Amino acid sequence: MSEALNIDEFLKKAVALGASDEHIIVGQPPFVRINGFMKKVAMPVITKSDISEMILHIAPENIAQELDTEKDIDFIYEIKGCSRFRVNYSRRLGSPAIVLRNIPYHIPTVQELRLPEVINTFSKFQSGLVIVTGPTGSGKSTTLASVINQINLQEYKNIITIEDPIEYIFDCKKSMVSQRQIGPDVVSFANGVKYALRQDPDVILIGEIRDLETMDAALKAAETGHLVLATLHTNGSIQTVNRIVNLFDESNRILARKRVAETLRAVVAQKLVYSHEKNKRFPACEIMIVTPTIKDYIMKSESDEIYRLISNNASEGMITLNQSLAALVNEGLISGDEAMNSSSEQNELSKMLRGVYV
Repeated sequence: MSEALNIDEFLKKAVALGASDEHIIVGQPPFVRINGFMKKVAMPVITKSDISEMILHIAPENIAQELDTEKDIDFIYEIKGCSRFRVNYSRRLGSPAIVLRNIPYHIPTVQELRLPEVINTFSKFQSGLVIVTGPTGSGKSTTLASVINQINLQEYKNIITIEDPIEYIFDCKKSMVSQRQIGPDVVSFANGVKYALRQDPDVILIGEIRDLETMDAALKAAETGHLVLATLHTNGSIQTVNRIVNLFDESNRILARKRVAETLRAVVAQKLVYSHEKNKRFPACEIMIVTPTIKDYIMKSESDEIYRLISNNASEGMITLNQSLAALVNEGLISGDEAMNSSSEQNELSKMLRGVYV
């Protein structure tokens, strides 16, 4: 591998530049993602042989044996003293490709992430389901890692994580933390939750809920007195509730809605908004805390009432995405246009920014 294409040196430079992801494909120079934007790196065009050398250098021995037979492979690579990287190896038009996501050693706190302080209170929940949602790259895993680390530092708990692959590494502090990875340690997320229940857990982290089987296992764990933290690919609290319910067969949805109402404790829906002036991204989020009234509205499937309660219950720590965006504008962190571009309810946000109501 030529010096210009040395994967370790490239990744070290990318981390130093503040990149979150690196993309290596045949026929193009490498790309990096910085503050959400893809940028081409001034390096030679990548060839198939370059990627073959790179992947053999970074893939664990057991993974390297699967490169010729598996189309998509996920694993973790680490450069000591620099960063850990979540690696996806895939094929595009028959040629190999590598995408890496940087995973820092430091697990940031809620304060360092500039997230609402109420998220710290989730670490005190004794049972129930907490879901963090948002698009890819919005910081869901980092938010959950922050909550897990808060529990680890303050509570005497048994924490079991089920991840694909394992991202942040937790040292056991006051809690015992056992991290299990899909593939080497457990067959699937659903199986991981099933067997975690036999391992005396207090807290279970599910890296991602992708299917009905995993969702059902998560609800059962929450119903039996455990705190379950998970991510889901939706864009808001109400969408999250509906997505969970709609995973179930139509004949089971009334029961599923009741189960969600009984077990759901909170939903955080977040996205990262780029500020051109500050040259960085800031988190905007919607937070729904399941109060008795919201629980009742979930049962009744009254979405408009749920949104109204989120809007009007700042004292409970709740906030809508538009309220969060307006706050970022008022703090001078993002512009009004940047906020509008990130809102799915632009008419409401426009009124907020004009001071009609907040």
